[in-house]
Amino acid sequence: MAMDPDKKKEIVTNLEAFRSGKDFYAKIGKPWKCGYLLYGPPGTGKSTMIAAIANYLDYDIYDLELTSVKDNTELQKRELELDSGSPLVTESTGICGDGA
Repeated sequence: MAMDPDKKKEIVTNLEAFRSGKDFYAKIGKPWKCGYLLYGPPGTGKSTMIAAIANYLDYDIYDLELTSVKDNTELQKRELELDSGSPLVTESTGICGDGA
């Protein structure tokens, strides 16, 4: 993936720390999670970035259409059905705030 080499190194370092940190998180009783907020107009590489991260970590990708979820309880239920460690991708096309 073509991107700033320093940013790429930072992301890879973060992913390696995440991958090797499962036991640490279990030890301290915290969920083993890592999240990235990708934003930008269509065609700027968000999906490519997700695919590259999943490929690097050898994970399947789960795509969830948020409009199909009725409430928080259903969202939590769906999250529990996922393979542990596999990324969950949600997309929003809405605008936050008052648009000003």
